[in-house]
Amino acid sequence: MAPKIGYLLPTREAVMEGRPEAAPLLTLAEKAEDLGYDAIWVGDSITAKPRHEPITLLAAAAGRTKRVELGTAVLLPALRNPVVLAHQIATLDQASDGRVILGVGIAADIPALHDEFRAVGVPFEKRVGTFLEGIRLCQALWTGEPVDWDGSWKLTQQSVGPTPYRKGGPPVWGGGSKPASLTRAAKNFDGWFPTGPSDSVLWGEQWRKVQGHVKDAGRDVDAFTGAIYLTLALGDDAEKANTKLDAFLESYYMQPAAKLRTWQACYGGPAEGAAEWLKGFVDQGCSHLMLRFAGDHDRHLEAFAKLRAELGW
Repeated sequence: MAPKIGYLLPTREAVMEGRPEAAPLLTLAEKAEDLGYDAIWVGDSITAKPRHEPITLLAAAAGRTKRVELGTAVLLPALRNPVVLAHQIATLDQASDGRVILGVGIAADIPALHDEFRAVGVPFEKRVGTFLEGIRLCQALWTGEPVDWDGSWKLTQQSVGPTPYRKGGPPVWGGGSKPASLTRAAKNFDGWFPTGPSDSVLWGEQWRKVQGHVKDAGRDVDAFTGAIYLTLALGDDAEKANTKLDAFLESYYMQPAAKLRTWQACYGGPAEGAAEWLKGFVDQGCSHLMLRFAGDHDRHLEAFAKLRAELGW
């Protein structure tokens, strides 16, 4: 089966480059839909890597598109009150007629994210428990039934409205490549959505571990999604493309590109090489490829659409 192809809107780059206007981002969303992309994705960060707020921007994209799925890549739920988050996501799912995918993560253990959690009043060291409890509370509220909850949040016979367009709420995909992340996604969510590794064989090995955990949890493996977050710089000159990709990564994360490439799936070079690289993930069982382009978004969107047609995807 051909994979679905998603596209990450460049919200981080827009803010970094002093171009915070949302209109060009929404135009890119429309263009991606017109070119046949299957999903539009938006990243999340408040102070660590400033960008547009994802739920708000996706609501705007919902009004400008008709078909594409709308996803977070990835949302950090622990930064948000889950009762408010449940209400926001349910409304977004209704506004988009059920096109939401909720990609979620716990946040990397780096100083900037410690500061971000401190800024919103959430203990970083408790982020995993806060994250999991918050998602469970969202899902309870998405049933539409009154909820009693005695945990980090206290609810007595309370509910939110509207409920999501899709019964039970949108699919939730868990990010991360560490062993605990694989187990967490398999036991609690509807898909696995890491940012690496670049080696498709290694991704496949991890995917089979995830599938094993899904089976062990008594869940339906066939209903569980394997996805990946990929970064590409397409260009006939591989050296120039990789130089551009490295510069993009370093400006985005403020870390050495060599370090980032050890855990992020990245490709720089001609379209033919990209095709082989991407096919490797699909052959290993990946059913959704989310693409982050290293600049030149109009050119990249068009180039990949052409490549996709050649691949028959």
